[in-house]
Amino acid sequence: MEIHPKFKPGDLIEICRGLYNHWAVYIGNGDVVHFGTRDSVCIISRFPSSSNMTGDGIVMKEKLQDVVGKDRWRVNNILDKKCKPISPDEIVKKACSRVGASLKYNLKEYKCEHFATEMRYGKAESRQNTPTSKIGILGVPNVLSV
Repeated sequence: MEIHPKFKPGDLIEICRGLYNHWAVYIGNGDVVHFGTRDSVCIISRFPSSSNMTGDGIVMKEKLQDVVGKDRWRVNNILDKKCKPISPDEIVKKACSRVGASLKYNLKEYKCEHFATEMRYGKAESRQNTPTSKIGILGVPNVLSV
């Protein structure tokens, strides 16, 4: 994969993982900072349906290609029409300062999309609020952001 020439440090990267989307912050030189678990197992599979889907997460800096793998992805600065982004230098500085931090993961209250939007806009927000009881209902899975 080539780094898209229109990528800019501070852009949000949305990665389609099938049943859920993963989010990262592009920081330049082919690197991203993202929030998740250390292994690549979908965090949803770790929790029973009755769980509130919380756990331990970590902020990681990795190569975009390593995070994306063979999945589809795009630049998606989802709140730019609603919120003014912080300056790219500040986004990168803030994201990099969180690398290695252990944070509580909560599917409803703070997941990778919350982390990414917090870095870009200064407030944690997610477009997707998905009750765990509705995953896969009627054979149509909700798209989750993990």
